[in-house]
Order: sequence, then C-alpha cells, then structure tokens
Amino acid sequence: MDEGLKLLDEVRRTFGFKLLTDIHDYTQAKPVAEVVDVLQIPAFLCRQTDLLVAAAKTKCVVNVKKGQFLNPADMRYSVKKILETRGVQEEGYEAAKGAGVWLTERGSTFGYGNLVVDMRSFGIMREFAPVIFDATHSVQMPGTEGGKSGGKREFVRPLSRAAAAVGVDGFFFETHFNPCEALCDGPNMLYLEDLDVAIKDIQAIQNALKA
Repeated sequence: MDEGLKLLDEVRRTFGFKLLTDIHDYTQAKPVAEVVDVLQIPAFLCRQTDLLVAAAKTKCVVNVKKGQFLNPADMRYSVKKILETRGVQEEGYEAAKGAGVWLTERGSTFGYGNLVVDMRSFGIMREFAPVIFDATHSVQMPGTEGGKSGGKREFVRPLSRAAAAVGVDGFFFETHFNPCEALCDGPNMLYLEDLDVAIKDIQAIQNALKA
C-alpha cells in the first residue's frame, strides 16, 4: 500500500488531478485519506459498518458503491452511518451532498454471470444522496471468462444515455487505449476514442433537458 500511495501522490503532484481510490479495510482509511480526495467503498463492502465509519472520520468525500445484491432503498442505511459519524442529524439529498457522501450504481445481479441496471434505482437513491453511474462496471459479466469477469462494452453508451435522461450527478468510466491489454475489466472498458463520444452524448441529453 505504501508504494501505491507514493504513485498516487506522484500523479496528484504531476497532473493536479483529484484522486479517488478504493479502500478494503478500516485501517486503510486514515493513511489513504492523506493522499486522495475520495475514499470509495467497494460494492461488496457497502454494509461494513467499521469501514464506513473509518472513512467518515476522514476529510475525504466518501463514495459508496451499491452492492449488486442490495435493494437501492437500503443504501440509505449506509449513508446514515456516515452522516451520523460526521455529526449530521438531517437526512436527504442535500444533507448528504453537504457532508460529502455519494452513492454509485453499478448494476444488480440478474441470475449467474449477469448484471442489469434498474433505472428506478437512480431516483430511489437520489432521495437521500447524490448518485454516480458506474457505466462500465454495470456491463460486467462476473466470472464468465474462466475465473475472471467478462463484459459487454457495447451497452455502455446506451446505458449512459438512459442514465443521463433519468438524471444522475456524475458518471464513472473505465477506459484504456487497448482494453484487450488491460490487466482487469478489459471486456467492459471503453476505448479512449469512444469515451469522448459517450461524454458528448451525455452532455447533449443534459442540455436538451435544460432547454
């Protein structure tokens, strides 16, 4: 972890980027928060109280990915744990936004080796926190590539357009100049040139809704 944090710090100092990274254990929250801006709670750990509380005790924004197994409405309890740790008694979208709490939709388990995105989940979760759409992990096909995950990148752009129309607060994309060479998640990654097109689609829909 020490080497990883050094690399992240180098990226921040060299390029001036805001940084987000996962943590997987409560002991990681404090040291990682000294380097990054957003602590991300992985989907399978979204209900782990000690991890949520440790992240909430830092200065970072806390982004909690919705578990693939979880009812979107139940994510309010993860949000509540963070708000209470930060001394925020109110609940709701504005309270979470002000306290630096985000939620991320990344699909729901649909049988074996498949995920679907229920567009209702955006409206449900936005009742109590800002919502990010993880467009590339949502087309992942867990365990379908012989011990690793497959994916269907051709659905990333359509789902992103749909999420933009429904209304979300941000988007997350994994991208690579050659996804076939990516160390993980290659099948659901966008090619760099396709990312630009996806962003323009989203902006066009958002602008149309404002008109």
